[in-house]
Amino acid sequence: MQIKAINRPTQLISLATKYRAKGAFMIRTMNRHTAEAPATEHPVAVAGRHLVRYALVVVIAWIGALKYSSYEAAAIHPLIANSPIMSWFYNILGVRSLAATLGTVEIIAAVLIALRFVSPRLSALGSAMAILLFLGTLSFLFTTPGVTAAGGFPVLSVLPGQFLLKDLVLLGAALWTLGDSLSAARSRVQSAG
Repeated sequence: MQIKAINRPTQLISLATKYRAKGAFMIRTMNRHTAEAPATEHPVAVAGRHLVRYALVVVIAWIGALKYSSYEAAAIHPLIANSPIMSWFYNILGVRSLAATLGTVEIIAAVLIALRFVSPRLSALGSAMAILLFLGTLSFLFTTPGVTAAGGFPVLSVLPGQFLLKDLVLLGAALWTLGDSLSAARSRVQSAG
C-alpha cells in the first residue's frame, strides 16, 4: 500500500476513520502533525484502554453499591454536610436516602459507561455523569475540615484528604472514557451516513 502526502488535518482524521471503519484487528492511527504512515497500536495500550474503562466501571458501581449501607451513609455525611454546594440536599432527603440516591446515580453511570460497544452515546452520558460525581467529590477537598494535616497544605491527612485526592485519577479516567465514547459515536454516525 502506498501512502500519499496528506496536507490537511481533516484528511488525516478521515484516513484514520477509514482504517477503523474497515474493522482492522488493530487500530491504526495517524500523527496529526506529520504525514507519517499509520502505526499499529501496541497490544499493551489496547489492554490498558479496556482496563481503564472497565476498572472505572467496577470502582463506580462498587462505591455506588456501598452507598446503600448505613456505614457508608454515615461516612459521607460530614463531607456533604460541610459542602456549601451540596449540604442543602439534607433539607430534602435524610442521610440514608441521600446516600442511596447518590449510590443509584453512581450505579447508573457505571452501567452506562460499560455500554460503550453497544451504545457509545449512552456511554458518553455515563462518563459525563461520572465526571460530575468526581468533581463533586473533589470539591470536598476545599470544604471539609481536616483535609490538611497539622502542617497545612500541601500535606494532606489520610482521611479525608488522601481519600478524596484519589478521585483526581478517577476524574481523568472518566474524562478519557467520555472522549473515547464521543469519538466512537461520531465514527458510527460517519460510517452510517
